[in-house]
Amino acid sequence: MNQPTPAIVTQAAVRRLPRWALLLFCLAYVLPGFIGREPWKLADVAAFGAMLEMATGTGLWLQPAVLGQPVADAALLPYWLGAAALRALPFLEPAFAVRVPFMALLALTLAAVWYTVYHLARQPAAQPVAFAFGGEAHPTDYARALADAGLLAIVACLGLAQLSHETTPDLARLAGVALLLLGAARLLSPDAQWPWRSLLIWAAGAVVLALSDAVLPLAALGLVWVLVMITRRSRAAWAAGLVWLLALALGEWLSGGLAPSSWTPRTDDADSFARLLLWFTWPAWPLALWTLWRWRRQWLAPHVALPFWLVVVGVLTSALADERDRALLTALPGLAALAAFALPTLRRSVSALIDWFTLLFFSGCVLIIWVIWLAMMTGVPAKPAANVAKLAPGFVPDFGLLPFLLGALATLAWVWLVSWRVGRHRQALWKSLVLPSAGATLCWLLLMTLWLPLLDFGRSYGPLSRRIATLVPAGSCVMADGLNAGQLTALRYHGGLKMVRSEAPGDARCRVMVVSPASQPTLDQRVALTEWAYQASVSRLTDSKETLLVYRRIGR
Repeated sequence: MNQPTPAIVTQAAVRRLPRWALLLFCLAYVLPGFIGREPWKLADVAAFGAMLEMATGTGLWLQPAVLGQPVADAALLPYWLGAAALRALPFLEPAFAVRVPFMALLALTLAAVWYTVYHLARQPAAQPVAFAFGGEAHPTDYARALADAGLLAIVACLGLAQLSHETTPDLARLAGVALLLLGAARLLSPDAQWPWRSLLIWAAGAVVLALSDAVLPLAALGLVWVLVMITRRSRAAWAAGLVWLLALALGEWLSGGLAPSSWTPRTDDADSFARLLLWFTWPAWPLALWTLWRWRRQWLAPHVALPFWLVVVGVLTSALADERDRALLTALPGLAALAAFALPTLRRSVSALIDWFTLLFFSGCVLIIWVIWLAMMTGVPAKPAANVAKLAPGFVPDFGLLPFLLGALATLAWVWLVSWRVGRHRQALWKSLVLPSAGATLCWLLLMTLWLPLLDFGRSYGPLSRRIATLVPAGSCVMADGLNAGQLTALRYHGGLKMVRSEAPGDARCRVMVVSPASQPTLDQRVALTEWAYQASVSRLTDSKETLLVYRRIGR
């Protein structure tokens, strides 16, 4: 008998993952990284500075900048969200207030991936084989099980953790492509009863991309997906095309073209790009490749074609971008959807191999995190303690009871999950992605609790800014020359300094000047060096290559 699809799934295999467990799992992934940390270099703290200026009225809402210096990423919507949060939540610490809408964006992305896979799994071509005597999976239960797997797949991707917890436009672009994919999946769903609701989701994704300086991905994704809707005779295909064209025109008007000027074709360093693809999208990419092979007769079906095109656009965009990892982030929703459709076709031996590899890999990572934390606290083992002291000179560890308890409880939950996985629910369709997603979540949570003081010390400009602040006389402003937006923001926020750029008028009042070494050879073209004397060279304690020079005014 010819099988219409390669999926052979019984009703027993589509048992539902408890909603409370899925919700707690998402909270354990979303909250760590947004709570309790300082803004990290460089994009995170630079975006924070632009949001602060918008919120206080010193910056332009149509031109994100720090002290008049435009930020590198000119997307508008993310800065608007952060600035609006600062104004709406004045009772919160500013660095945390700006993260509130970005928490919502990450939660929205995870929800969009779940519903995308659910609607794609409802496609007739995605349904499992119907058995002669019954017992095959019910379509709704099958779709829910695959949706759970898709959510677990995107959380398991190693590259998602850090970039999705920053207050940068990258997270807005990720949410935008996830919403656009969800809108396309709903518009092509055979049981869609509310096309206008689907159109609103599609329009929201298109507008988010247009206002996040992602016109090129919007153009490539929307063109192909609208054509697919038209060929499938979707009831709202033409309306979706009109919405897409309007959003594309808006984005092109704001950005001035389909691609930022910083994007140029890159053919160098192909090996590093290949390594990035391997680790950034792990473990979704092997499952996605397996889906493309096993479902090769359904490549034009929506459940394969829609996410596959998103992956293609994301990878090509990453190949053209300067910051390839950030551009590759937009491919993860498509990879997660493809990975979910690999599970109905996996052999038991392959599933067991994934489990054992995941168990060994993440258990080893958890052990390393705990051993190094113990070495920081006690000095034992001696070698890891010495390595920490060498890499982070001047760092003084401080025991925190709450981070320790959270890390201990999460580790015990991992041990319980491993025993649960090998002992029960062996038939569940989503079982092969439980350990990878839980392991990635556990490691991220441990890093954001046990290691957070060390990471703040190494990745924040806080220590450097506070050291420079001790060199500034009380009440004096500081003139900056050649500093980037992140350094300017850190000196103002962490150091509490009033900053003035060297090109700005009124800089004669400043008694201290901070200079980037890169701008020092041409410094005499902007200031009268006869009025300044070199005072100190201040480096980031974990990176001696990043140094700022401090000058003190000696005359008028």
